[in-house]
Amino acid sequence: MTQLVLHHYPVSPFAEKIRLILGYKQLPWISVIIPNIMPKPDVVALTGGYRRTPFLQIGADIYCDTALICDVLEQLAPHPTLYPEACKGEARIVAQWADSLLFPVAMAYNFQPAGVAQVFADATPEQIKSFVQDRAAMRGGAPRMPGPDAGAMYKSYLRRLANMLDDRPFLLGEQPSVADFSVYHPLWFTVNKTPVMAGILDATPNVRTWIDRMAKLGHCTSQDMTSTQALALSKASTPAPLPKEAFQDEHGIALGSEVVVVAESFGLEPTQGTLLAATRTRYVLRRADPRAGIVHVHFPRTGFILKKAEA
Repeated sequence: MTQLVLHHYPVSPFAEKIRLILGYKQLPWISVIIPNIMPKPDVVALTGGYRRTPFLQIGADIYCDTALICDVLEQLAPHPTLYPEACKGEARIVAQWADSLLFPVAMAYNFQPAGVAQVFADATPEQIKSFVQDRAAMRGGAPRMPGPDAGAMYKSYLRRLANMLDDRPFLLGEQPSVADFSVYHPLWFTVNKTPVMAGILDATPNVRTWIDRMAKLGHCTSQDMTSTQALALSKASTPAPLPKEAFQDEHGIALGSEVVVVAESFGLEPTQGTLLAATRTRYVLRRADPRAGIVHVHFPRTGFILKKAEA
């Protein structure tokens, strides 16, 4: 059985998205707890620079971004599917909306003063300051949306989600899809990590019922591993052979070139390596690290920018 090593931390909403998918697909996994702010030396040793949470490790293959992780888990365990045939395109579109638009609105609402007080109830002022500075750096210095504006938008989004749930148990039908897991994780944070802010859901009771329905899927079973052990696993492993997918050149950059991949927004740390694949859906970079060994780092095309490394 393939060892699925999830690098995450407990209060990460995007990590909750993947933990719940692992539960839905009944895939046992290995848990590596990572820091929630930089520096993350063991993370960077595996990814080459990418620092967002979570990422998935399978031996010496590193998969970045939850959209790609969803595809990897679907390939490993096609049933139950994240992409029902009747709505697979719609499911991906709703998931992308949730990850890129719903999430920042919900988190700006959650991180108003009362929510911050709950999340950081046991933190020192210095720890809070470090977290705020870290997330501002991830946004490239862009300000977080003001709380009142975020609240108004969040209410609007919740009403639209409630409309989708009027006559069905899940957002797009009788079974969960990737759309449900992507919508769920910022709402999970509201309910479970900033419950003082959860009154916003009172006007949409069917959304609250759906949240409870999703939570019952659980996380399957997991075992703990240290980041040191994860690095040793990578170094002792060989990256899996790449699938024979066509090279899709949109940049005039040949395979074998030294390149940099960076997120288009939020978490702008670059990863540099040798371009091994550029398919219609992903990039694969080869990297060498003294502690991680030879690794293949995988990124989705959507949401990431490829450019040639400077000489």
